[in-house]
Amino acid sequence: MRRRLAPTAAAAAALTALLLAGCSAGQDSASIEPGSMPREGAPDSSLSLDGGEAAGDAVKSERSVITTGRISVTVDDPIASAEEAADIAEQSGGRVDSRSETPGTDTQTPSAQLVLRVPADELDAVVADLRELGDVNSVSMEASDVTAQRQDLDARIEALTASVDRLRELLATATSITDLIAIESELTTRQAELDSLTQQRDFLVDQVDYSTLSVDLVTAAQSPAAVPGDFWSGLAAGWGALLVFGAWLGVAIGVLLPWLLAAAVIAAIVVAIVMVLSRRRRAARADAAASVAPPASPAPVSTPPASTPSHDAPEA
Repeated sequence: MRRRLAPTAAAAAALTALLLAGCSAGQDSASIEPGSMPREGAPDSSLSLDGGEAAGDAVKSERSVITTGRISVTVDDPIASAEEAADIAEQSGGRVDSRSETPGTDTQTPSAQLVLRVPADELDAVVADLRELGDVNSVSMEASDVTAQRQDLDARIEALTASVDRLRELLATATSITDLIAIESELTTRQAELDSLTQQRDFLVDQVDYSTLSVDLVTAAQSPAAVPGDFWSGLAAGWGALLVFGAWLGVAIGVLLPWLLAAAVIAAIVVAIVMVLSRRRRAARADAAASVAPPASPAPVSTPPASTPSHDAPEA
């Protein structure tokens, strides 16, 4: 019985020793204070200052910054310029994440939109090359510092990696089925968490190493117009807007005219049907009224009164 319990007790003791070692290491590192360091052999103050500056530069160089930008350029041919923009990104070591092109037609002007991923240290050079494609309408850049998030992920990944390694060592030395099941369950849980954190860290590193740049390529007809500065320029702008509105109104009327004609024909048919039904109803009512009324009696013939002879003889 004691021989059977020996492997289990050994595995439990190993787990307890690992946990205690981690706790004691954390306490020892936290208990060291700057004032408790011995003064003997202390470096010169100038050297310590230089070392501090070097450490500050190292911290600055380890900053993780995600940069995103947007640039709008007016070009003569957006489709051809989109091909040039893609070549610029690829030559800098980047790639094209998305690309959308709209060819020119009678009713719309050509345009192109791209989302470029370029190395962070090549972003300024890529923007300078894109400026050469045409007239720049707008440029905007945003930077987000994710140094703390990346350091937190790195620390958690390092701790989980060490924990997974220790669990694998224990799994190799375990002899009982109970220990194997317990260690494998814990190892599966920590390995899944480690894989998830690794994916998050890899995505964050990709966002830091490659800046995202959205490029809008438009023609002069789509570029934002300048604000009128005087009366005549305002009058010209208003007249141009009126012409554009008239053109769009004509297009709208042309589109709606067939529907209006069809609606008018349907309305005429409905009105004709209603009128015919109304006439039939009136005729039916008249016939019903004539069949129900009694026949009219003939009017009495009036006879003139008979003239009576006069008995008065005329006097001689």
